[in-house]
Parts: sequence; C-alpha cells; structure tokens
Amino acid sequence: MKKTILSLQNDTVDLICWRHYGRTSGVVEAVLEANPALAEQGPILTIGTSVVLPEINTQQQTAQTISLWD
Repeated sequence: MKKTILSLQNDTVDLICWRHYGRTSGVVEAVLEANPALAEQGPILTIGTSVVLPEINTQQQTAQTISLWD
C-alpha cells in the first residue's frame, strides 16, 4: 500500500527513505520514480512537500559472521 507523507525541515529523499524503509539502497530510485517532480526540487526538499512512498519489500539484511576457529 502506498503511503503519502509531508517532508520536514531539511529533509532529503535519502533521509525520508532511511526513516521510512530503514535503508536507502534500492529504495531511493523507487521513491523518485513514484514522484517524478521530486528531483526538480534539488537535494533539500521544501517543508511540507508531499512524498508518495511506494510499497517496497524491505527484507532484513543479515551480516554473515566468521569465526576464527571454524
């Protein structure tokens, strides 16, 4: 389900993605695609800009650990 939010002071698309999805890799592009005019505003969005956040599979990334004694 898509969600629409309003940008806060000094928000960037990256920061919004990090707050909402917990990551930026692979989601910034999807948000910019869902909001074609957003990139025209520049890096810092105007306060109160409406941003559509598409539904994105946010699977948990797990880090592989290596034991020195294995």
